Amino acid sequence: PGTGGAPQPATTSGAARIPPWEPLALSPFSMQKAETLLEDRWSCLGCHQLGEGGGRIGPRLDGIAQRLRPEYVRHLVEDPAHLAPGTIMPPSLEQPDRMDLIASYLLLRDAPWTGSERLPGMPALPASGSVTPPDAASATGAGPASGPSSPTAAIPPGPTLGAALYNAQCAACHGVTGEGDGFNAPFMPVAPTVHADSAAMSLRTDDTLYDGIHGGGWILGKSHRMPAFGASLDDAQKRALVAHIRTLCRCQGPYWSRDGRRGR
Repeated sequence: PGTGGAPQPATTSGAARIPPWEPLALSPFSMQKAETLLEDRWSCLGCHQLGEGGGRIGPRLDGIAQRLRPEYVRHLVEDPAHLAPGTIMPPSLEQPDRMDLIASYLLLRDAPWTGSERLPGMPALPASGSVTPPDAASATGAGPASGPSSPTAAIPPGPTLGAALYNAQCAACHGVTGEGDGFNAPFMPVAPTVHADSAAMSLRTDDTLYDGIHGGGWILGKSHRMPAFGASLDDAQKRALVAHIRTLCRCQGPYWSRDGRRGR
């Protein structure tokens, strides 16, 4: 299957079940509200294509009602790692009513599913059977198979942690070497930050980098298309990413922001 296809059915069984859920009957106003939030506030289109716009990291969002059950869509927004082990998609930080709104909007849009195309530079797919997601066509059935909840779950701590996290979470847009040339960069309305730019990055404090990783681009007044990874990475992982960005830029933050303490 293509990289943008629906998760493949699982063959295992488990105790976890997804509660039933049906999309809300949205008014024209609510449909427009959801569309505006997708375009101007939420980060979904940083990774997913919708219509002619949006990123190419994850599956496209057109026609999902033809492929996925409503409860699967709603709970994937809330807890993606539980339903799709190995995904880099972070959990949503939105309130439940906002998650109801976005899931309903996507399911109610009248658009066909056309599939996705592989792009130059896109990482290879994992080997078949390496991750067994839950059954997308029968989402109230078996829960996910046991296994890591993210592609970085099995990475040991140490000097390679930051680089491995960066390659998994950041390189699609920022590029493996931090040059802002990842395969997804051309589809962004704002060019990704060039983490290899020593002059620019030396003006940013480590706390600013940490906040951007945790809360996404919107919280820093930057592009809202960069998602917030605060709910999917722990403190040590976020600090490892900050440290790796410092290796890419070969720089430190402003002098006034450094108090000499390390290893916090």
